[in-house]
Amino acid sequence: MEMSWQSVSWIISYIIVVLVLSCYGLHRYLLIYLFWKHRKDKPKPMGKLEQLPVVTVQLPIYNEMHVVRRLVQKVAELDYPQHLLQIQILDDSTDETQEICREEEASLRARGFDVEYIHRIDRTGYKAGALENGMTTARGEFIFILDADFIPAASIIMEMIHFFTDPDIALVQSRWGHINRNYSLLTRLQAVFLNGHFVLEQTARSRSGRFFNFNGTAGIWRKQAIIDAGGWQHDTLTEDLDLSYRAQMKGWRFIFLLDVETPAELPVELDGFKNQQHRWAKGSAQTCKKLLGTVWRSDLSLVLKIESTVHMGAYFASLLIFPACILVWPEIAEAGKAFRIWQLDLVVFFLTTGSISLFYMSAQAALYPKTWWKDLLFLPSLLALGAGISLNNGRAVLEAIFNQQSPFVRTPKYGIEQKKEDWKRKARYKATKSAAGGLEILLACYFTILTIMVIFNNHWAQVPNLALFMLGFWYVALGAVIKRGDSESPSTASTL
Repeated sequence: MEMSWQSVSWIISYIIVVLVLSCYGLHRYLLIYLFWKHRKDKPKPMGKLEQLPVVTVQLPIYNEMHVVRRLVQKVAELDYPQHLLQIQILDDSTDETQEICREEEASLRARGFDVEYIHRIDRTGYKAGALENGMTTARGEFIFILDADFIPAASIIMEMIHFFTDPDIALVQSRWGHINRNYSLLTRLQAVFLNGHFVLEQTARSRSGRFFNFNGTAGIWRKQAIIDAGGWQHDTLTEDLDLSYRAQMKGWRFIFLLDVETPAELPVELDGFKNQQHRWAKGSAQTCKKLLGTVWRSDLSLVLKIESTVHMGAYFASLLIFPACILVWPEIAEAGKAFRIWQLDLVVFFLTTGSISLFYMSAQAALYPKTWWKDLLFLPSLLALGAGISLNNGRAVLEAIFNQQSPFVRTPKYGIEQKKEDWKRKARYKATKSAAGGLEILLACYFTILTIMVIFNNHWAQVPNLALFMLGFWYVALGAVIKRGDSESPSTASTL
């Protein structure tokens, strides 16, 4: 059968996209396998420290008036000898947060705590710069980092510190919990996303001997490991991922504790969630550019090199949305019908939608063994949201590739714990508006047209995936527009 050059081009392009997606999908299945294989291999400390060390608790803060008082007060309740505890409030704030921090510092000092309030006017390096600056006066052998919206349990340090009996351990990371998981559909879906990362991904990598990353908060570092790895650097937006790889390539080991939870607040507004995803996507791509060559030139095993490549390059999969938008056009796809391309559609479904669904539901089953099945109801919404933010994340990756600089845009938190609380009434901060809002509306319209076309052309195998993209882009685009129309809060710059 003679083929036109258009048909050949479409088939080759489609196969390339399928092959790349297959790699990410197969890797997701590998993580699921590694998790269940090692699910009972819980890490245990080599022993107990005969003498407890000094621990410095670093609290990087920027304009967090709604949550900072709660954080400092929870740190004061830590079940750790007071004379072995140093508290550093690393405040870069420009609003009333400064006064709250000073009040809490005075209160702790009056109670006998070793507390240091450090306020920077020059915010060079943002969060990484604040942590780096705090290191100069940190007297602890170990450093416990907590972001403003986290609520540590009193026992948290004692549950983690004895793992440092092994002199090769650089970091002990706890699992994030979610204090407002049931606040809205958005927070419920975010909780599932994060549970997939922490329960499956972090556990599988940690227990199988692969590299994994510090999550920026709720973990204890050995100070010497930070110094040995080159310290905090701020040439990427994910200073935690950057330092993690530099430390592990130096031979330091990390421990992830699935059963030790540190609760925190999930973003309650869509723009805040998109900002967070953009920062993580761009920072991961920047770190990949910075360190991937070093990884492949190192003496690491081939397994570790491949795993590190997929790990740091995970967000590059978001770029496939652009060729996918073209390749699913029914009239173009028609050219491949004679060559049984529909069979590749089944492969794509199994390796993308199938692997994603199994990945997140496995995490829910492990974390909530008695009630996980209820989250099956949210699976279509989860898949749609993942599709809807693909443009946001893809744009972030492109910015990293082309070295477009941007500040560390932090996610505003409002101290929301109860479902009845209205964050709009409490909000002094607004998340930065996404620059992709207009294009997201266009893509929502585009996928709506595509969905209608495939239905009229009886291409039923394409309907589920196209419908997910249609619903996802409408949710992301209209959700942000509606939110902006409702909110009249004054805007305060939110970059850390």
